[in-house]
Amino acid sequence: QHLGVLLLAQDDAGGGGDLADGQDAGGNLVQQRLEQVVGGTRDERDVHIGSQLTELEPFEQAYLKVADLTRRLRSEGHTIQRLDLGGGLGIPYERSNSAPPLPTDYGALIKRTVGDLGCEVEIEPGRLISGNAGILVAQVIYLKNGEGRDFLILDAAMNDLVRPSMYGAHHDIVPVAEPPVAAPTQEFDVVGPVCETGDTFAKGRDLPLVAEGDLVAFRSAGAYGAVMASEYNTRPLIPEVLVNGDQFAVIRARPSFDEILNRDTIPEWL
Repeated sequence: QHLGVLLLAQDDAGGGGDLADGQDAGGNLVQQRLEQVVGGTRDERDVHIGSQLTELEPFEQAYLKVADLTRRLRSEGHTIQRLDLGGGLGIPYERSNSAPPLPTDYGALIKRTVGDLGCEVEIEPGRLISGNAGILVAQVIYLKNGEGRDFLILDAAMNDLVRPSMYGAHHDIVPVAEPPVAAPTQEFDVVGPVCETGDTFAKGRDLPLVAEGDLVAFRSAGAYGAVMASEYNTRPLIPEVLVNGDQFAVIRARPSFDEILNRDTIPEWL
């Protein structure tokens, strides 16, 4: 029998919280809550301390707590056979970001902290695997000079890559055709064509000069990109193309408007 227990850290734990504080994730409060849970065989422990972490120290603190808790529960007669250590390993979304830990270093950390427990271990490094493996390519459809700011309007929109609109996430935006060295730049608000003020990819972004019809690429769009896309404003999902060296294939085609509309049916009683 599995007994599900969800324990949330303080609301600033998006970056892992302060695991040294006994009242946060993995601390005394967690152990006290677990002691209040009765019945069932707790054969698995799961932990997820946050997202977009680029240092190993928070993981080490958390996994040491998990190891201590596992030993304690085993001493009380519980069979702990499996550990899900969650995800959270980040990627560099900006060129100025530091490189994330190497997978070998992360693996050594896991072995060092929980390796002696003899448990099956599961990890969830999704963003680390797919984040920098995907880009979003868009075309410049219009350059608009406004009062106090200029706009770079693309054919891609918030429905194609929602992270910037949803929570202000940064994605490097670069011309597909590499500009000359020391090419002039201009500050743009980069937006899409959807009739929403939130259809904004970047504000005040300094970019090489581009022209209508040019292609730009959003880097690091392989995670939380296509899977969070929608057909808002009846905008068909964009095609997905798999590239391997000089080979490529469309692995998800763009649906037609008829295909979108034909998904809906009219009940017989209308």
